[in-house]
Amino acid sequence: MPDSSSLRQDLARTALGDRAAFERVYSATSAHLFGVALRILRRNDLAEEVLQEAFVNVWHHADSYDAAASQPMTWLISVVRNKAFDHLRSHARHEAERLDAALEEDLPDEREGPLQMLTRATDAMRIRGCLETLQPSYRQSLALAFYHGLSHAEIARQLHAPLGSVKSWVRRGLERIKQCLGGVA
Repeated sequence: MPDSSSLRQDLARTALGDRAAFERVYSATSAHLFGVALRILRRNDLAEEVLQEAFVNVWHHADSYDAAASQPMTWLISVVRNKAFDHLRSHARHEAERLDAALEEDLPDEREGPLQMLTRATDAMRIRGCLETLQPSYRQSLALAFYHGLSHAEIARQLHAPLGSVKSWVRRGLERIKQCLGGVA
């Protein structure tokens, strides 16, 4: 660990634009600060990039170091940590934006257009008209099967009717609807 007083002096001289002082700060702290960045980012290339950004920040803002507020290494570590966390947040934001864009591109618009809505409404009216021509037992059996998702056995229990009768009501009801719709069902 570098000597705090010499590091403090070198940071003060760096604030004045002294390149030699900045080089001493870099030489004395870069290995330790790289380790800080690496622990956060877990990739050498990202840690190197963040360390470079941190030292550029130190060069430009060394005058913001307050010796009364913290030790020089504490301040330098906070600069590196902040840059590393900024990188993580930025990466997460870019990844989320990339995924959003990919989802928008990959997902087709599944909303119905006016023509599809009209066609569906017309079909529903034709089917409703055909259902109204059926005997009540056929209509009830079909409604319970298709609108409520009940099985033949569940319909039989619901209507208090024999299972065989319910099966034939559903089959005959479907045949009559198919005939009513002109063989397209």
